[in-house]
Amino acid sequence: MNRTEKIRTIREVLKAGKPCIGSWIQIPHSSIAEIMGRAGYDWVAVDLEHGSVSTDQLPDIFRALELGGTLPLVRLAQGLPKDCKQALDAGAGGVIVPMVESAEQLKEVRDECCWPPAGKRGVGFSRANLFGKYFKEYAAEAQAPLLAAMIEHIRAVENLEDILKVEGLDAVLIGPYDLSASMGITAQFDSPEFTSGMNRILTLCRHNGIPCGVHVVMPDPEVLKQRIEEGYRFIAYSVDAVFLNTSAQSPMV
Repeated sequence: MNRTEKIRTIREVLKAGKPCIGSWIQIPHSSIAEIMGRAGYDWVAVDLEHGSVSTDQLPDIFRALELGGTLPLVRLAQGLPKDCKQALDAGAGGVIVPMVESAEQLKEVRDECCWPPAGKRGVGFSRANLFGKYFKEYAAEAQAPLLAAMIEHIRAVENLEDILKVEGLDAVLIGPYDLSASMGITAQFDSPEFTSGMNRILTLCRHNGIPCGVHVVMPDPEVLKQRIEEGYRFIAYSVDAVFLNTSAQSPMV
């Protein structure tokens, strides 16, 4: 898979206002990744925040995703320089930054993800450039990896106007569980307060020309269709472990 071309294609899809559908991996096994990579998603994010995936497992997981033409992304654990460098050097096409609450925080992570002159990430041979074989080609990609910010706290909603103005931001992704928890209404997704917060995020994204996404945690095609109709464009559809849980249940129970 040409990772740079895949990033370009995803950006074109988002710019055209079309839905870009991805998914999530928490189980640290390349066979799971191979299945997910051939499931038809535009991207799949490997979860380093809540999953049990270690950095030494990333190359094999990324290779398995790439076999199916799916762009590997990483949800960072925190966004520390070490997190950004290890994920991208292993071959991630971009990062999803958790718990973004301010423009300054997002700018710091962005800079740690980009090679100079765009940022300050360390330059070197790695799996991302096949240990130097494609160094020149990767140098262009390393100027602007895909960047998505997770909006997961009411403070982020309050600061969203500034967050959306950060140069290099490709999309935002709402984390519904954490967002509702920050409001004191954990998982009460039908609450008027939560619905209002979601609508505010979507409206601000539209006004600022940044695609808005949401994590549809429980796999339901009708909910996915509804989210697309509502205007969400960068959508994470469920999680590998949730797919397994919902399909593996004995029909005799």
